[in-house]
Amino acid sequence: MSEHKINAIEETIAHQEQQIADLSEMVIRQGDEVSVLKKHILKLEDKIEVIETDSADGLSDMADQKPPHY
Repeated sequence: MSEHKINAIEETIAHQEQQIADLSEMVIRQGDEVSVLKKHILKLEDKIEVIETDSADGLSDMADQKPPHY
Protein backbone atom coordinates (compact mmCIF):
# COMPACT_ATOMS: atom_id res chain seq x y z
CA MET A 1 0.00 0.00 0.00
CA SER A 2 1.11 3.49 -0.62
CA GLU A 3 1.99 5.86 2.18
CA HIS A 4 -0.95 8.09 1.21
CA LYS A 5 -3.42 5.24 1.70
CA ILE A 6 -1.88 4.31 5.04
CA ASN A 7 -2.13 7.93 6.22
CA ALA A 8 -5.75 8.07 5.10
CA ILE A 9 -6.55 4.87 7.01
CA GLU A 10 -4.78 6.15 10.13
CA GLU A 11 -6.70 9.42 9.89
CA THR A 12 -9.99 7.55 9.54
CA ILE A 13 -9.18 5.38 12.56
CA ALA A 14 -8.29 8.45 14.62
CA HIS A 15 -11.62 10.08 13.76
CA GLN A 16 -13.51 6.90 14.59
CA GLU A 17 -11.75 6.61 17.94
CA GLN A 18 -12.78 10.18 18.76
CA GLN A 19 -16.36 9.50 17.72
CA ILE A 20 -16.47 6.40 19.90
CA ALA A 21 -15.13 8.39 22.88
CA ASP A 22 -17.70 11.16 22.26
CA LEU A 23 -20.55 8.64 22.01
CA SER A 24 -19.39 6.90 25.17
CA GLU A 25 -19.46 10.20 27.07
CA MET A 26 -22.92 10.92 25.68
CA VAL A 27 -24.24 7.54 26.82
CA ILE A 28 -22.84 8.13 30.31
CA ARG A 29 -24.51 11.57 30.50
CA GLN A 30 -27.80 10.16 29.25
CA GLY A 31 -27.63 7.38 31.83
CA ASP A 32 -27.18 9.99 34.56
CA GLU A 33 -30.13 11.97 33.20
CA VAL A 34 -32.30 8.84 33.11
CA SER A 35 -31.46 8.16 36.76
CA VAL A 36 -32.44 11.69 37.74
CA LEU A 37 -35.67 11.48 35.76
CA LYS A 38 -36.56 8.16 37.38
CA LYS A 39 -36.14 9.74 40.82
CA HIS A 40 -38.41 12.61 39.78
CA ILE A 41 -41.02 10.18 38.50
CA LEU A 42 -40.97 8.25 41.77
CA LYS A 43 -41.45 11.48 43.74
CA LEU A 44 -44.33 12.51 41.50
CA GLU A 45 -45.96 9.10 41.85
CA ASP A 46 -45.74 9.42 45.63
CA LYS A 47 -47.29 12.90 45.50
CA ILE A 48 -50.10 11.68 43.24
CA GLU A 49 -50.79 8.78 45.58
CA VAL A 50 -51.03 11.17 48.54
CA ILE A 51 -53.36 13.46 46.62
CA GLU A 52 -55.55 10.56 45.52
CA THR A 53 -55.69 9.22 49.08
CA ASP A 54 -56.58 12.65 50.45
CA SER A 55 -59.23 13.10 47.75
CA ALA A 56 -60.77 9.71 48.47
CA ASP A 57 -60.89 10.51 52.18
CA GLY A 58 -62.45 13.88 51.43
CA LEU A 59 -65.11 12.34 49.21
CA SER A 60 -66.10 9.79 51.83
CA ASP A 61 -66.42 12.59 54.41
CA MET A 62 -68.59 14.55 52.01
CA ALA A 63 -70.80 11.52 51.37
CA ASP A 64 -71.67 11.38 55.06
CA GLN A 65 -72.75 15.03 55.12
CA LYS A 66 -76.06 16.45 53.97
CA PRO A 67 -75.97 19.00 51.14
CA PRO A 68 -76.27 22.62 52.34
CA HIS A 69 -79.79 23.10 50.90
CA TYR A 70 -81.31 20.57 53.38
